[in-house]
Amino acid sequence: MKFTKAFISMAITIGLIWVLDIKIGPVPPLGAFLNPSTGFWQNAESKNILPAENLKITGLTDEVTVQYDDHRIPHIFAKNDHDLYLAQGFVTARDRLWEMDIQTRSASGRLAEIVGPKALDIDRYHRRMGMVYGAENSLKGIMKNPVSKMVVLAYTEGVNSYIHSLSQKDYPLEFKLLNYEPEEWQPINCVFLLKLMSETLAGGSDQFGLTNDLKRFGAKEVNDLFPDYPFHEDPIIPAGTKWNFKPLPIPQPSKGFTAQMTEGIKTKEIVPGIGSNNWAIGGNKTATGYPILANDPHLNLTFPSIWYQVQMSSPTVNVCGVSLPGAPGVVIGFNQKISWGVTNVDADVLDWYQIKFKDNTKNEYWYNNQWNKVNKRIETIKVLGEKDIIDTVLYTIHGPVVYDSSTEKTAGHHENIPVGDALRWIAHDESDEFMCFYLLNRGKDYNDYRKALTYFTAPAQNFIFASSDKDIAITPNGKFPLKYKDQGKFVLDGSDPADDWHGWIPYDQNPTVKNPAQGFVRSANESPTDPSYPYYINWRYEQYYRGKRISDKLSAMQHATVDSMRLMQMDNYSILAQDVLPAMLKYIDPTKLHADQLKAYNIIKAWDKHYAANAIGASIFNKWWVKFYDTTWAVNFGDNKVFLKMPSFDHTEKLLLTEPSSKWFDNPTTPQKETCADLVNQAFVNVVDEMLRKLGPPGEKWQWGNVKETFVDHLASLPGFGTGQVFTGGTGGVINALRGNNGPSWRMVVQMGPRVMGYGVFPGGESGNPGSFFYNDMFTTWRDGKLNELLFLNSAEEQSKRIKTTLTLR
Repeated sequence: MKFTKAFISMAITIGLIWVLDIKIGPVPPLGAFLNPSTGFWQNAESKNILPAENLKITGLTDEVTVQYDDHRIPHIFAKNDHDLYLAQGFVTARDRLWEMDIQTRSASGRLAEIVGPKALDIDRYHRRMGMVYGAENSLKGIMKNPVSKMVVLAYTEGVNSYIHSLSQKDYPLEFKLLNYEPEEWQPINCVFLLKLMSETLAGGSDQFGLTNDLKRFGAKEVNDLFPDYPFHEDPIIPAGTKWNFKPLPIPQPSKGFTAQMTEGIKTKEIVPGIGSNNWAIGGNKTATGYPILANDPHLNLTFPSIWYQVQMSSPTVNVCGVSLPGAPGVVIGFNQKISWGVTNVDADVLDWYQIKFKDNTKNEYWYNNQWNKVNKRIETIKVLGEKDIIDTVLYTIHGPVVYDSSTEKTAGHHENIPVGDALRWIAHDESDEFMCFYLLNRGKDYNDYRKALTYFTAPAQNFIFASSDKDIAITPNGKFPLKYKDQGKFVLDGSDPADDWHGWIPYDQNPTVKNPAQGFVRSANESPTDPSYPYYINWRYEQYYRGKRISDKLSAMQHATVDSMRLMQMDNYSILAQDVLPAMLKYIDPTKLHADQLKAYNIIKAWDKHYAANAIGASIFNKWWVKFYDTTWAVNFGDNKVFLKMPSFDHTEKLLLTEPSSKWFDNPTTPQKETCADLVNQAFVNVVDEMLRKLGPPGEKWQWGNVKETFVDHLASLPGFGTGQVFTGGTGGVINALRGNNGPSWRMVVQMGPRVMGYGVFPGGESGNPGSFFYNDMFTTWRDGKLNELLFLNSAEEQSKRIKTTLTLR
């Protein structure tokens, strides 16, 4: 009996060990994950920090000192630039290795290697979009420049010095959860981070949807619904600015474009309401007499953050700000003389070209009156637990044919990408953005700022600038194709050279303004210029609401301080509500409302137009406006079989305010003719009744912070590693453009002067380790709209009570 019990016990033990040591589907081997010597237990960190640490790493030519402050932010002091970038790679990998790995895997189409077939669609999409092809081309440009080459190779060596020091127990938690090992870093990985940013900020297109609109409604209607300049606008470069250059000749439209724009001839949608803000106010409007610069780029909010905070110092530079984990240098920040920030331009640098193949073999395509050979790029995609996928991508003179047949598109995915069309994308071109940041980090004045921008290709950014020389400036900057007006608004003819890009707008002719009379510069992703600018950059931009509010605030501001800027970054006032709410309320007859509807009506009538967390009026208005917008356009544009582009909020507002009897308000499927008044009333009643059913009578559950969904999630959406819903204000279209998991990924304010002072925060913490105190230690500060003073040391020897650890690298 004892023998039997012992045998059963041994069998259960052996079976348990076997189960724990194998991988079952997506679940990692739990034995390895739970192992007290090498598993997740090893990732727990104490809040108590060693006051001094010494490490020997490969590749350094001299000693490097890294001072860690009270938020675990590294301040790197090196005796030469090579060691500076090597140390940056080392300390960034130490805190964010898994984030660096997973983002480069995503960009390069290698997620399925570690998570299996569920990532195959995104891998194929990134391969077919030419992300790897573009990164290879950019790397060629970087390696041609000896300075950029040194920077990237040194950074890469630093990352690998850290990776080579790891044992299994030291792996970041996510490697253990997903059961894979970090691999050696490659220089191209640094470039993949830029390609991901290009995809996020310059990877969308309305061309497919607008081309379908053109076929359905004709040129006259489409030109009216989608004008080249909006009803409301407050451009980045002040209206009326004179251009002091002789423009290049503008290309002539192709015959095909002219034909489809003639009335009677038949022929990833961009998400509105998200974006970024930056502004700089001149010394004549500040309390100190020196400029103040502010920037809050709006991107996806994740733990760990998309940004990594750092100070970098060598004999050639002393700069502070944020970097992209996996890429060298500081992207947004300041030094002793200048500060800078960025927002997205939304330039038209991604075009689709309809390709005519000779036959079903697709070996040749028609271009410039002759058949041309298709280049075929073989993409091998490794899939965990399955055979490799071999994918062949067709390349034309324009670029890759992302989907050459409809069977390659997964249902419900990438609807804005046409089948059979080639992609011409600026992100495919040779470039050297790292040189731009190398020079900005060392910049001393306006001339240095302008020189640095000539190295920046994509994604095009509104670079804002302020200096201790009391200059302020802004430049919508990037490598802009030279095009005829509206070229790329619709899908182009891939056989006609007249539809090719015709060269480039010279960098010194990119729109810019320095020290304007208004006393400030600013951007919020709206139109770069008024229509007098001689070149075509794009036909659509983010709507004017945030930009207008920023202009209103800065115009009225005097004796501004850092706190004035901080409070502005949290501003929740809605210009959209200011524009449309009086007109919408005018159409409501309170006598026809039941008691709860009347209560909602009185709440929104008294609302102050601020999207505060506790505002009930914000919840009612937001849902009411969206319902009105959807109801207006759904009948004509809500086709489940054909992808159509819907008109903008701006054009909807124009119809509401100036054309209340427009045909677009009428539902042709009903016998009566509907007007704007009918749709406004219908939308209000439906929204209030929906809220009553879902939330009960107006009360706490109706507050905007409870109705909107704001959260910061783990980068891999791991349960329990994010914030859950956050009670906060803001929305798309107000300065505090916080909605869903998209919002101010980094808030920064810099006071220029004899002693430059920087303030900033991002949601989360410097560490990517969920077991660290510094994983989310700055989240509450960010949520509450506060800023941390950014420690900016002049030397490694400078004393500060905020320094908690000195790391010496030898």
